[in-house]
Amino acid sequence: MDYTILNFEQKQTIGILTINRPDAMNALNSKIFDELDHFLDHLPNIRTLIVTGVGKAFVAGADISEMVEMKTDGARQFSQRGQDIFNKIKDLRIPVIAAVNGFALGGGMELAMACDIRIASEKAKFGQPEVNLGLIPGFSGTQRLSRYTSLGNALYMLLTGEMITAQKAYTMGLVQNVTKPEELMDEVTKVAETIASKGPKAIEHVKKVARQGRFIPFNEANRLESEVFASLFGNEGTEGMKAFLEKRDPNW
Repeated sequence: MDYTILNFEQKQTIGILTINRPDAMNALNSKIFDELDHFLDHLPNIRTLIVTGVGKAFVAGADISEMVEMKTDGARQFSQRGQDIFNKIKDLRIPVIAAVNGFALGGGMELAMACDIRIASEKAKFGQPEVNLGLIPGFSGTQRLSRYTSLGNALYMLLTGEMITAQKAYTMGLVQNVTKPEELMDEVTKVAETIASKGPKAIEHVKKVARQGRFIPFNEANRLESEVFASLFGNEGTEGMKAFLEKRDPNW
């Protein structure tokens, strides 16, 4: 598939996926969903993926000019399509980092929340302004936001439609780090490289177990952790321990 909106660059084991629709503030439309869906189904051989946007926006929401013509059935399909694609991002075996360079509003904030880690520029703004249009979030925003912060914080953002700064998002736990704009990609790349240098199976399983464990009873989650912990012995984990004792780099 030839991508007309998405740009992809690979730097060794790091991938950078850029949404390039600056004339529309990178607003999400059916074409972007088609390209994202294809990209996620044909993920290159990388260990960490960075997602970012071109210009002043990460993603400034869904494309209202496309949505305004939708009827109930079309809107339901559009919502479910976005949810399915963002769940694919969540379920990738590799970690995904959102490099939030600017406005992350509506669907853009929902895209950022589908990623595993969010690092933001000081200029970034976050918000779920759908109520301003007489709508609610459609790409899991009502569900993910309350899982990343308190229900009160989530409802405040969802009910007021108010934009918040990157620093406020950081204090709420939505963002893991805030950087100067000119340092954003360097910082995100550094984090991605750190993750990519670790045991790939361990990284894959950490993501899987941590995410699954939030939605099952604690004792069941502990059993899952023990099983995955044990599965790494005799292969990657043993190599990592031997490398540590022998004071050498592990051979992943």
